[in-house]
Amino acid sequence: MFIGRAEMVEMFSKWNFSGTGLKMNGAITMVSALLILYPKTFLWGNFLMAAGILLIICLHLLDKELKGMVVELPFLLLNLMIIYMQHPLAKNN
Repeated sequence: MFIGRAEMVEMFSKWNFSGTGLKMNGAITMVSALLILYPKTFLWGNFLMAAGILLIICLHLLDKELKGMVVELPFLLLNLMIIYMQHPLAKNN
């Protein structure tokens, strides 16, 4: 998303995302991936990632594209399962 590959630009352009909006979405995705690495920010990173996936699911549903929504749904469920399981290096007291 951040680099602006043709496939991403094509997918997000149908939802009226500008080049700047696509880069911001990509930057937020990269920041959330970095936040997931550290136990103290693990939850926030996963919430940001889940919000981004949920945004894409909602945009697919607005266009009545059930196939696109079904493709994104396992990623959302996986993210929620990771939140439930917590960070593997966190100290459980």
